[in-house]
Amino acid sequence: MFSCHHVFVTLFLYRYLRLAVNLLGFCLHRPIPIPDSPRLTSQNVTVVIPSLHGDGGELWDTIRSILATEPYEIILVTVGAQEQHAKHVVKELNFSTVRVYSVSQANKRRQIVRAIPEIQTDITIFADDDVTWPSTLLPWMLAPLEDERYGGVGTNQRLRRAESPNLQQRVWGYLGALYLERRNFDCASCMFIDGGLPCLSGRTVAYRSSILRDPAFTYEFTHEEWLGQYQLNADDDNFITRWLISHGQKISFQHHKQAEVLTTLEDNPKFLKQCLRWSRSNWRSNITSMFCDRRIWTHQPWSTYAVYMTTVSHWAIVWDLLLIYSYLEMADSWPSDFRDMGLTMLAGWMFSSKFLKLLGHYIRYPGDFLLLPVSILFGYFHGFIKGYAMLSLNVTAWGSREGADDDDANRMIRMNQKHQEAFDYRNTTGCYTQ
Repeated sequence: MFSCHHVFVTLFLYRYLRLAVNLLGFCLHRPIPIPDSPRLTSQNVTVVIPSLHGDGGELWDTIRSILATEPYEIILVTVGAQEQHAKHVVKELNFSTVRVYSVSQANKRRQIVRAIPEIQTDITIFADDDVTWPSTLLPWMLAPLEDERYGGVGTNQRLRRAESPNLQQRVWGYLGALYLERRNFDCASCMFIDGGLPCLSGRTVAYRSSILRDPAFTYEFTHEEWLGQYQLNADDDNFITRWLISHGQKISFQHHKQAEVLTTLEDNPKFLKQCLRWSRSNWRSNITSMFCDRRIWTHQPWSTYAVYMTTVSHWAIVWDLLLIYSYLEMADSWPSDFRDMGLTMLAGWMFSSKFLKLLGHYIRYPGDFLLLPVSILFGYFHGFIKGYAMLSLNVTAWGSREGADDDDANRMIRMNQKHQEAFDYRNTTGCYTQ
């Protein structure tokens, strides 16, 4: 039987070994350098931008920042009647290397598939319609793809901070900035340790076009099945990341200032809906990776422990209470001074762990350190968001963007009985086809 000592040490090591090793990995991580004589240039790149409305100052600013990197062309895929308006604006703005297409329903997977046959270059980059690229981005994203073993490349992201924000915008923006900071930290550290990461974010990500053109990829991308009951048309970037891993393609994460993409997140209570959507996506994808595909256990063992398993096991308020309770039980017979000193040290470490991986943000914006209590409380509250997400995995609604849910019914479609029987026959030990 485990003693209180064993319970405390086990809980402490499981919780904080991940942080300690990831801190080391993050400090040692270096992006793959740009070669002196690169084979791939910006003219080998087509950028695909799926856009809901196909209009707006933010979209055109995004396109301008991408054009500054001189890609071969940009393919903008919008929805329905927005195509003609977008073509008109492209003509008015004299964007000669931008082509516009559309799909009938708002769905990012369908928009991507619409663009794939039009791509004429070796490299394809998917970008959201609210990002800002630095002019130095493409050489860094192309550097890993000089090696044929690499199939996908991600990059670090930061929040584009609001100008003259009010208090509410500052608080919500702060939480959004920390979300991206944590993601950069986890991706860079895991990439150094075992070459893994949970997802190549679709905000800006590069792939070999040959992978996307593969008919097998296109079919599975448009026929992914979740739990043998639903056809899943959400979580596109998670699917592509799993596809690369399951097909032996290496992935890279270029964490460098010159490869830093700026993006926007909600700076109002709608941020909670974004968190809920991300959490549902994490549950669906990480469960699939761990228990259906299972390749990550042998190919990315550290990433499995440090990132994937946290979906199931990481509940901040539960862990903190268990650590304190197990410590007090372990130290019950100790002298009071010694016990109190140990408790103070434990509390100090637990507090420090709440911001160590976020130091980069606080160095850039030291005034945000005053909001640290907000971050800690939100971390506890996020456990309830994650719990609710776990109970509603069949929901794919955004809830945070006008028009984004007009065709939500097509993001997860319940399979009919005949289709489900065929699925069961093909996949007696798996949860999805890939």
